[in-house]
Amino acid sequence: MDKMSARKLVWEQLKDVAIPDSRFHLDFNQFIPDFHDSDIARNNLVELDLYKSANTVFVTPDNCLEGVREQILIDGKTQIMPTYGIRRGFVVVSPEDVGEDMVSYSVCLDNIEKTGHYVSLSQIRDNYKLDILITGASAVNYSGVRFGKGHGFFDLEWAMLCQIGVVSDSTPVIAFVHESQLVAVKLEVDEFDTVCDYIVTPKRVVNVEGHPKPTSGIIWNKLSDGMMNDIPPLQELKLIDP
Repeated sequence: MDKMSARKLVWEQLKDVAIPDSRFHLDFNQFIPDFHDSDIARNNLVELDLYKSANTVFVTPDNCLEGVREQILIDGKTQIMPTYGIRRGFVVVSPEDVGEDMVSYSVCLDNIEKTGHYVSLSQIRDNYKLDILITGASAVNYSGVRFGKGHGFFDLEWAMLCQIGVVSDSTPVIAFVHESQLVAVKLEVDEFDTVCDYIVTPKRVVNVEGHPKPTSGIIWNKLSDGMMNDIPPLQELKLIDP
């Protein structure tokens, strides 16, 4: 099965458990939704030793991860989040940026860019080491092959972070999904696919062993048309590490 067919299969089931987005409703081409019992999945995540020991967490701007972004701050950790479509680069938010009674308000997507501050790839390289990465997904299989809405943003983010040396093949990647998004389908692994090490659902944690993650950085000739113009960090990376 190809990735688009797997997406469509999952999306039909996901409609029953997904929480509609205020702008995109249930158009899963546009966003990765929150889902019923995501709070239980969050509890499963925070019990992982690799989460407990992490100081700096990379977390994607997916709806299902709003509670996780809140928990990261409650637990005294720093988080780095890409903006939607990476169009405004990356945002870093530390516990000291947020008052205790404002955590929930601060981590929603309409406010997090006001709470934290924008950070360049050079600043990430010079000031941070990422301990874990947490991402939502449209679907993920038991081999850890995840795929999002079809735009390839997470794989692009991984490649940039790898190229500046703040992640490596040993940096854990966690897919945070509903059980219906975990699919028993075989998928070919592309050279730029960022395979997950753990899959967290409301029912369980799956430890994945197998495919290595890509470490070659940006494959410039694989970029889609318009990406260089639309994503400022790519322009920065081309200057600092051509």
